[in-house]
Amino acid sequence: MALIQAPALRTQGALVSLAIASIVVMLALLTLYLVGLDQGAVSQTGALLHEVMHDGRHLLGIPCH
Repeated sequence: MALIQAPALRTQGALVSLAIASIVVMLALLTLYLVGLDQGAVSQTGALLHEVMHDGRHLLGIPCH
C-alpha cells in the first residue's frame, strides 16, 4: 500500500525546515559576531566571558591585538 502525501503537508514541512534553518543561521551569525567582532562592546559581563571570546578569536585565526 502506497502512502500519498498531500501537497499542503509537504509545503508545511518545507516552511518548518526553512524556519529552523533561518534560526540556525541567525544564531551562527550572532555567535560569529560575539566571538569575532564584538571586542567586549556587547559582552560586558565580566572577565571570564571576555577571556573565552578572546581565546575563540585566537582559535578562529581572527586578529584581535
